[in-house]
Amino acid sequence: MGRIERRLLGGIGMQEMYLKYIHSTAMQEKLYKRTLTVVVMSQIFGGAGLAAGITVGALIAQDMLGTTSYAGLPAALFTLGSALSAFLVGRLSQRFGRRQGLSLGFITGGVGAIGVILAAVINNIWLLFFALFIYGAGTSTNLQARYAGADLASEKKRATAVSIAMISTTLGAVAGPNMVTPMGKVASLMGIPPLAGPFILAAVAYILAGLTLFIYLRPDPFLVAKAIAEKREKQAHDSEHDVGKLHETTINRVGIITGALVLVLSHVVMVAIMTMTPIHMQDHGTGLTAVGIVIGLHIAAMYLPSVLTGRLVDKLGRHVMVFASGITLAISGLMAAFAPGESLFWMAFALILLGIGWNFGLISGTAIIVDSTNMQIRAKTQGSVDVWVALGGTAGSLLSGVIVSYSSYAMLGFLGTYLSVLLIAIIIWERMKDKRHVNG
Repeated sequence: MGRIERRLLGGIGMQEMYLKYIHSTAMQEKLYKRTLTVVVMSQIFGGAGLAAGITVGALIAQDMLGTTSYAGLPAALFTLGSALSAFLVGRLSQRFGRRQGLSLGFITGGVGAIGVILAAVINNIWLLFFALFIYGAGTSTNLQARYAGADLASEKKRATAVSIAMISTTLGAVAGPNMVTPMGKVASLMGIPPLAGPFILAAVAYILAGLTLFIYLRPDPFLVAKAIAEKREKQAHDSEHDVGKLHETTINRVGIITGALVLVLSHVVMVAIMTMTPIHMQDHGTGLTAVGIVIGLHIAAMYLPSVLTGRLVDKLGRHVMVFASGITLAISGLMAAFAPGESLFWMAFALILLGIGWNFGLISGTAIIVDSTNMQIRAKTQGSVDVWVALGGTAGSLLSGVIVSYSSYAMLGFLGTYLSVLLIAIIIWERMKDKRHVNG
C-alpha cells in the first residue's frame, strides 16, 4: 500500500480492513457490487437535481432579462461552473478518493440551487448568474459519479458498470421535469416565484446525493483500486525492474484524445439543441407542462438505455457505438430542424433521439478514456476531460441562443447534424493512427 493510501486510511484497523480487499478477489467483487449500489442511490437523487436547471434555468433568465438572446446564458453558466468543478473533483478524487470528491461536489451544487431560489425571490440577476455557476458543480459531479462504478470493474465490464451508474440517474431525472408544475405550486405557497420551484427539489436532491456518498461509500473504491494497481506494479518491478516502462504501456494518448473528442462533440450537440427546445416550443404556444414532458422524455432517453448501451459497448466494441452515436445525433438534428415547434409528438421524438445519441457517445467515450489510462492518472484525467466536456457544453449553450435569435432553431438543428458526423471522422482518424503505429 502506497504512502498516500496509508496516510488517508489512518489507523491500523482501517489499513487492515483495506488490505483484505486488496488481497482477495472475492472481497473486491463484493466491494464492486456495494459501490454500484451506493452510486445508484446517489444518482437517483443527483438526477432529480440536474433536471431543474435544464428545464427552467433558461426560462428564469428569459423572465428576468425580457429577451431570448441570452436565454442560453444560464445553461452556459452552470456548465462553466461544472467545468471548474470537474477539474477540482477529479483532482480531489485522485488524491483523496471518490468519496471526498463526489460528496463535496454534490453538496456544492445543492448550495448553488439554494442561491438560485434566493435570486428569484429578490429578483437579482447577478446573484442568479453566480448561483447557477455554483449549481453547475452538481451537474459535473453527477457525470463523474459514473467513473466510481468502474473503478473495480474488469475491462470486459467497464462500460456495463458505467451504464449501471448512469441508468439510476433516470429515476430522478425523469421525475424532475415533470415536477415543474407541482413544485411551482409549492414555491408559490412559500412566497417563491413558481419557476424557482424545481430548484427547491434540486437543493434537497443534491445535498442528499452528497450525504449518501459521504456516509456509505466506504471503503473508497478508487483508493482500493489504486492500492491494487500499486501492488501489481511492485510485482512487475520485481520481475522487470522497469516500472516506468509499465506506466507508459498502460497509457494510450491517442485513445485519450479520441475519447475526449467523442465526449465533447456529443455533449455539445446535445446541450445546444436541448437548451433552446423549451423556448422554441413556448414560442409556438406550447405550455410549460408539455415542455416538461418533452424534456423528461429526453432525459429518460439520455439515461434509460444505459444498461443496454453498456453491454453493447462491451460486446460490439467502443468504435461501433461511437458510429451509432454520430448517426443517431445527426438524425436527431435533422428532425429538430424540420419538426413543427407546436407538435408535442415530433419534438419529443427528436429529443428522444438526441438523448439516445448522447448516451451512446457518453458511454463509449467514457470506456475509451478508462481503457486508455492507468490508476496513476485516471481520476485526474477523467476530471480534465470532463472540464472540456463542460466547456463544450458552455459554448453550445451560449451559441445556441445567439443562433436561434439571429437565425432559427432549424439552423441550430442543421449545425448539430454537421457536428455529429464528425464523430465518425474521429474514429476513422484513430484507426489510421493505430495502423501507422503498428506498421511503424
